[in-house]
Amino acid sequence: MPAMLDGLRWLGLDWDEGPGLEGLERAGVDDAADYAVGGPHEPYIQSERLQLYRDAAEELVRIGAAYSCNCTPERLEQVRREQRERKQQVMYDHHCRDLAPDAVCRDEPHVIRLKVPLSGQTIVPDIIRGDVVYDNDGIGDQILLKSDGFPTYHLAVVVDDHDMEITHIIRAEEWISSTPKHIMTYQALGWEHPTYCHVPLVLGDDNKPLSKRHGATAITEFLRQGYLPEALLNFLALLGWAPGEGDEQEIFSRAELIERFDLCRVNKAAAVLSYDKLNWMNGMYIRQLPQSELLDRLLPFWQEAALVPDPCPEDLRASLIGIVPLVQERLTRLDQVIEWTRFLLDVIETPSAEKLVGKKMTPAESLGALRRARALLADAKDYEEEPLEQAMRALADELEIKAGQLFGIIRWAVTGQKVAPPLFGSLVVLGHDRVLSRVDSAIEALAASV
Repeated sequence: MPAMLDGLRWLGLDWDEGPGLEGLERAGVDDAADYAVGGPHEPYIQSERLQLYRDAAEELVRIGAAYSCNCTPERLEQVRREQRERKQQVMYDHHCRDLAPDAVCRDEPHVIRLKVPLSGQTIVPDIIRGDVVYDNDGIGDQILLKSDGFPTYHLAVVVDDHDMEITHIIRAEEWISSTPKHIMTYQALGWEHPTYCHVPLVLGDDNKPLSKRHGATAITEFLRQGYLPEALLNFLALLGWAPGEGDEQEIFSRAELIERFDLCRVNKAAAVLSYDKLNWMNGMYIRQLPQSELLDRLLPFWQEAALVPDPCPEDLRASLIGIVPLVQERLTRLDQVIEWTRFLLDVIETPSAEKLVGKKMTPAESLGALRRARALLADAKDYEEEPLEQAMRALADELEIKAGQLFGIIRWAVTGQKVAPPLFGSLVVLGHDRVLSRVDSAIEALAASV
């Protein structure tokens, strides 16, 4: 339960009612005070509502809308096997349906089943799909109360939603086939059923039901991978929903979603979860963040990778803020900051001589160019991006090589990577001493190969 509630809270989805402190403590929830809300319909934990379910089941039996059944698991399996062999629909065969109430010993294990009409139809009114019609003879007598006294979902959802005055049920389309049973239960008890809205399933990019093979599926996984909650909420809202015909807006604030979201504009067709689209949207949100706020969100990832201490000292934080603009335009997930910035926060392995050779240059030419660059870097007292870049471009002209060739050699020398954040911004963050130390190591490695 805490993981589920933490996920909702991370997304900014707060709940108006829920278990109070005592209920959560009885359920053994750690840090119960963090989740306690309470409300007018206590208790909210199903194991504390068993008498309500039993009372409803007994009332259904009393009025003839349900019945007791003591068929053994062995008998039920035999019935199912024979139905499959005859290529019939697999469902309960009504063996106990018309038995006299005293024919089923209440002291023996038994369940309570819904007595579904054998003819006629049940209509499920749905916001998205309109009226969905089911033939009653294909529904089957659903178990409502199990032999251990616990309800099935089909009874609990009706009792809970009625008792808690739920007006709208929004759930996945896979539940729509169960809704006739729920409507029958509401009607038998003389209760008005809620408004139903069965939203489409979410599929992977292979059009198969979403699973772990497609990537993150639990909210905690999205958090761990560095998706922003506001981006994920925006993305999820657009799965199967469109703001309006001809409206191509894709980035919505929470306030805009609340104002504009309309269940009537949710599609019937299954939605496809595109991680490419999610990454694009997450990157858009990352780029909109103020640098200080982005730093706050990046810190846990650096700390998890042991690149930054926890807590982070203020003087270190002041230097880390210089890294943010180097990566803000490049990140699509916060966890990518590790691969982009490890060279800025940790020691690096000196690249091999082969990697230090500039494009279309010999090892000797590359060594000479790196030594000249080292002299300029040593002479520069205060590292600033623009003066450093101008000096290196002038050096490239003097050496009659392209600036990109020289920059590539320096990039390998100071970052240990072929691809890295902007070179001269990285030099500023690394500082005079670390830059020269890495360049010296690179010169030594390159000289050994010449």
